[in-house]
Amino acid sequence: MTHTLLAALTSLANPMAPSGYIYPNEFELHWSLLIIVYPYLTGLVAGAFILASLERVFNVKALQPVYRLSLLTALAFMIIAPLPLLAHLGHPERCLEMFLTPHVASAMAMFGFVYAWYLSVVLLLEIWFDYRKDIVNWGNEKKGFMKYVYKALTLGATDISKKSLAFDEKIGRAITIIGIPSAFLLHGYVGFIFGSIKANPWWSSVLIPIVFIFSAIVSGIALMLIIYMVTSMFRWKHIDMKCLNKLAELLLYAMIIDFGLEFLDFIHRLYESEESIHILAEMISSRLFISLIISQILLGSLVPMVALVVARFGKFPSEMKRILYFIAALLVQVGIFSTRWNVVIGGQLFSKSLRGLTVYKVDLFGLEGVFMSILLLLAPLGVLYVLTKVLPPWDDTDPGAAQIQK
Repeated sequence: MTHTLLAALTSLANPMAPSGYIYPNEFELHWSLLIIVYPYLTGLVAGAFILASLERVFNVKALQPVYRLSLLTALAFMIIAPLPLLAHLGHPERCLEMFLTPHVASAMAMFGFVYAWYLSVVLLLEIWFDYRKDIVNWGNEKKGFMKYVYKALTLGATDISKKSLAFDEKIGRAITIIGIPSAFLLHGYVGFIFGSIKANPWWSSVLIPIVFIFSAIVSGIALMLIIYMVTSMFRWKHIDMKCLNKLAELLLYAMIIDFGLEFLDFIHRLYESEESIHILAEMISSRLFISLIISQILLGSLVPMVALVVARFGKFPSEMKRILYFIAALLVQVGIFSTRWNVVIGGQLFSKSLRGLTVYKVDLFGLEGVFMSILLLLAPLGVLYVLTKVLPPWDDTDPGAAQIQK
């Protein structure tokens, strides 16, 4: 009785202290911020590509202003996506083992092949076929160093006749169709890694891969909404409200599905009420209360959905709609990052004996620190800036892109 009272008083005095029984090897978490950043970045890749495919495959013409921008965004984030894993390895050269000694029964080992397929066959090829006509024209028009850059990018294919361009369109569409399931595979396998760990009741769920896929779609659409608005503002161009409204609609529908799946997963766990339910409930009410209840559910899901409904279907001026869309998209990014945090960190906070909770303290410096994570999150935006300079995605001949009067 005295022991229990002392433990309770200690917990109240220091809520971040470990509680219950924790084995020494469970006190320190092995997966930290970098492993949170990785699925967050891959989700943005998959979501941006799926958004682009809606215009190319499903002929959603309202999304035309963000089609090429979505492809370049997916490529920029795809280039940076493996860096968190490489930094976490400590010895990045060890990643070559997955290519030299492939093991098809390991989801982690197969990542290298999924990544190589998606980067080279899907993204690079689709972008090349889509830009080939422009690259040939730029190679003929530009002067100096960039002229030779575009000449090299043509890969010797300089025929831009109608027959050749029709072939490009046909191949590009086929690649996009192949790329849709590839995007699902790219991010679904991340959820599969967690969901297939039977020994961890927080991770073990058949719905985890599906939740990861839809949360990726949500984060990708929200990211494109932000990037489209910001780039239009810096380029002094009007925002196409048809495109923005369509992005908001798609974001809202994807969020409803994603939130429904997460709620279904919660109900399923509650209904099963396995022996782990008590320690998981304690973890949610203490360690993950802010990141799960406040950040993920309230600020990252409910508030953005309400804002999107009000802005899209309410009678507001365009300026007010744009502000609400932008705030909702920012909150969605906070919610999706919190989702990744709760999955990766939450699954390591309780003991394997289900008798205690540990804590996770974030470092500011070092490879696993906050500053490195921020750098990896900002790096794709730098890559995207370079890509848009080399391969401009803007269609300034569009009437909706008229220049703002300064």
